[in-house]
Amino acid sequence: MLKQVTEVCELLDDPGIGGGRVAELLKSRGLEHVDSYPIAGEHGTTDFVRALVPGARGKTNGGTAPTLGIVGRLGGVGARPERIGIVSDADGAIAAIACALKLADMRRRGEVLAGDVIAATHVCPRSPVIAHEPVPFMGSPVSMKQMNEHEVSPAMDAILSVDATKGNRIINGRGVAITPTVKQGYILRVSEDLLDILGWTTGRLPRVVPITTQDITPYGNGLYHLNSILQPATATAAPVVGVALICETAVPGCAGGANQEVDLDEACRFCLEVAKAFTGGKCRFYDEREFRTIVGLYGSLEFLQTPGRQAEEKTP
Repeated sequence: MLKQVTEVCELLDDPGIGGGRVAELLKSRGLEHVDSYPIAGEHGTTDFVRALVPGARGKTNGGTAPTLGIVGRLGGVGARPERIGIVSDADGAIAAIACALKLADMRRRGEVLAGDVIAATHVCPRSPVIAHEPVPFMGSPVSMKQMNEHEVSPAMDAILSVDATKGNRIINGRGVAITPTVKQGYILRVSEDLLDILGWTTGRLPRVVPITTQDITPYGNGLYHLNSILQPATATAAPVVGVALICETAVPGCAGGANQEVDLDEACRFCLEVAKAFTGGKCRFYDEREFRTIVGLYGSLEFLQTPGRQAEEKTP
């Protein structure tokens, strides 16, 4: 998928880029169901982009094959005027769009997946830079709640959330790593099927991102988050797995020249193979029976998908 990755990198590395041009590219390759529209927030606007790639037995064709969501998580593809050019944080958008582009090219050659795939992200070349430890992050013109409303669809039966995860000291190495599966407040065991696919597509032992309870709670609650990779899990009952682009050193989200095309190619090939297997019924994100057992034993943790209790009561 290196061809699609480099094509999308070049497209997004433009101060005038917007969702409309991304949608035009996807439509020019044969995708009919592509939406792009601006959303305004406290710090400006961004363009959300969503592309549906119908499957042979997918829901859009009246079938029952499951639908995979590929969500490109990021604050922005650029930090202008503070930074010139595309930034490290753009990885999520690059991956989601490149996956949709590859699936479109496959369809034109007659290669159709069993189920639907929905790729969603947003495109903003002028996002703010925010303070974060150990290195600065990219902010977003819109809130996390707005992002989830437009990137996470009820039609998604499982979600891969792709995000640059380079600004930390807990998962260090060049390439791609995945998180454990997160569902309705539970951090579940790492999917064996996904570990297999990650190993096959990278040719290396699969790496796993260590996550905490804080990371799966919504932004805005005052808690430290590794990054936004698991924020889609706060807005859906579907299982979510983060696909992290990682580095050996801590790289700011606003850094230029930090989008590793070869690593993005690996991430996209992983997402593509998961799409083939999951929509074809040959890949599980979690064990449904075990999940029912754990909920029966310990109850619902869906409250972790909410902002939490607000300290409104004051001591007399």
